Amino acid sequence: MSIATQTMSTTQQAKQRKERLGRLLLHAVMILLGITFLMPLAWVASTSLKAAGEVFITPIEWIPQTPRWSNYPEVFTRLPFAKFILNTFYVTVMGTVGAVLSATTVAFGLSRIRWLGREFVFTLLLATLMLPGIVTLIPVFIIFKTIDWIGTFYPLWVPAWLGFAFYIFLMRQFMLSLPLELDEAARIDGASNFRILWQVIAPLCGPAIITVTIFAFLHHYNDFLGPLIYISENEMFTLPLGLLWFQGRFGNFWHLVMAASMITIAPVIVLFFIAQRYFVQGTQFTGLAGR
Repeated sequence: MSIATQTMSTTQQAKQRKERLGRLLLHAVMILLGITFLMPLAWVASTSLKAAGEVFITPIEWIPQTPRWSNYPEVFTRLPFAKFILNTFYVTVMGTVGAVLSATTVAFGLSRIRWLGREFVFTLLLATLMLPGIVTLIPVFIIFKTIDWIGTFYPLWVPAWLGFAFYIFLMRQFMLSLPLELDEAARIDGASNFRILWQVIAPLCGPAIITVTIFAFLHHYNDFLGPLIYISENEMFTLPLGLLWFQGRFGNFWHLVMAASMITIAPVIVLFFIAQRYFVQGTQFTGLAGR
C-alpha cells in the first residue's frame, strides 16, 4: 500500500513539474511576443524625443541622451493640430454615444420583447455583417451628396445613431443572459418598456455597454476613409487625416512626425489601460471569448 502511495505521489509531482515547466515556457513566449510587438511603439516614442540628426543613427539609440520635449509643442505650431484633436473628439464622442444608444435600444427590442418576425429581423440584421462596407460606399456617398452633407461632419457620426449590426449583436447576446423575471416584475409594478430598459436592464449591461463603447470609440477615432471622402477643408481634418497631411508636409522631420503620432495614439493607450478589465469581462459575457 505504501509503495502504491509513493508511486502516485511521484507521478503527481512529475505532473506538477511538467505543468510548471509548461506555464514557464508559455510565459516566456508571451513575454517575447509582447516585447516584439512593443518595439515599434518604443521606437516611435524614442524618435519623438530626438533631434532631427539623431533619428537614423546606427546602432539605434533607444534612450536619447538629451530628450527634446520641445518636439511636442512644436507640432502644434507647424499645423493646427489642436483643431484636429477637437474635430476628432467631436466626431468620436457623437458617434460613440449614438452607437451605444442605438445598440442598447434595438438589442432590447430583439431580446426582451416578443413580437412577430423578431427572429427574422435579427437574422436579416446579421446578414448585413456579410456585406463589405466598400460595396455600399458609392450609394452612401450619393445619399449624403443628395442631402448636401458633403464637407460636413454629419456623415462621420450620424450613421452611428441608426445602429451598427455588430454592436446590436453584442448587446443582444448579453441581454439574453439576464432573467426575464426582471422584466415581468417591473411590468407588474406598472413600468413601461422604456422604463424597464433604462432603469432595469441597462444598469445590468455595464460590461456589454463598455465593450460597445470601446469598439465604437476606436472605430470613430481611427477612421481614415470617412474623413478622406467627406472632408475637404484642412481645418476640418481629424487626427488620422491630419497626421497624413503632417507627414506629407514635414516628412523629412521624422522626429516631429513621431511626436505627432504619439499625440495621436496616446488616448487609445490610456483607454486600453482604463477599460481593459471591463472589455475582457464584456467579451466573455457576450460570447466572443470562445467559451
